[in-house]
Amino acid sequence: MERKVTVFSDCVERGFTPLRSEIMAAYYVAERDATTEAFDRGLITRAELEMKQAALARQLLS
Repeated sequence: MERKVTVFSDCVERGFTPLRSEIMAAYYVAERDATTEAFDRGLITRAELEMKQAALARQLLS
């Protein structure tokens, strides 16, 4: 939840509307959780997990 709040705040500061910021934060959390679950199930490696999480953070926070 803390990370979702951070993403939301960053989006608002960048000038996005509150609704769009909420959507982007929800997207971030859903993608992060899906990637973590894939790793937990052995579907991706730790390196892939870290790469996907870093790409997701860059996508939303750049």
